[in-house]
Amino acid sequence: MADPVLLKKDGAIAVITLNRPDVLNALSIEMAELLCEICWEIEADQSIRAVIVNGAGKGFQAGGDVASFHSEIKRIGEHAGRMIDTYHVAVKTLVRMPKPVIGQLHGAVAGAGMSLAMNLDLAIAAKGTVFTLAYANLGTSPDGGSTFFLPRLVGRRRAMEIALLSERFDADRAYELGLVNRVVPDDAIAKEVMGLAEQLAKGPTQAYAKTKMLIDQSFENDLATQLEAERTNFVSSTSTKDFQEGVDAFVNKRRPVFRGE
Repeated sequence: MADPVLLKKDGAIAVITLNRPDVLNALSIEMAELLCEICWEIEADQSIRAVIVNGAGKGFQAGGDVASFHSEIKRIGEHAGRMIDTYHVAVKTLVRMPKPVIGQLHGAVAGAGMSLAMNLDLAIAAKGTVFTLAYANLGTSPDGGSTFFLPRLVGRRRAMEIALLSERFDADRAYELGLVNRVVPDDAIAKEVMGLAEQLAKGPTQAYAKTKMLIDQSFENDLATQLEAERTNFVSSTSTKDFQEGVDAFVNKRRPVFRGE
């Protein structure tokens, strides 16, 4: 049986592939556990400077494995709790990861899959992608960080509509709502995402890590605290080799060559 999550390293780029294509990559306990392990490995690997998360087959991820819920119905609370606990560790690892993470979205992006997509730093959607939060259709509330990220991306009123009605919407609507950064033709999605990952992998990795942290903290900080955090991280950045390279390249009117150092 194939692993439910695959990891491929291509130079400075890591590609995480959700790999249960026969069930549209539905989340299982085994998938959540392996996703955690892979995320920890990438987080610790300083040679990796950009990450792609995609799905095998016809969809990105179509939510949780509802069939397993049915088979475990007599102890569903324990089963679901274990899966969610593990999945949430993976979510937190992806969010804090000190390198950019890009979602390559296609086909079905539903339930836990939509939650995962919202956790990533950038999201590129194929034109034919279909989104739905879906939890209400199962009679449950959302998980996977969706109630944290959704209102921050689209505002409270639209978040309520998406969560309570659990309607389907297309990639163009996701773009209008601010849920994805770009919509591209279905046959161009892989090239578009890899090109973006290559661009980011050549960037100032430590500065990206600081930028991610600052943006995430901004929702909790007051202005004075945020300004102090910006000062601290800017000054810290000036001690890096990438900063020296950026300044030299600017002065000499050439393109910088960053090494993530």
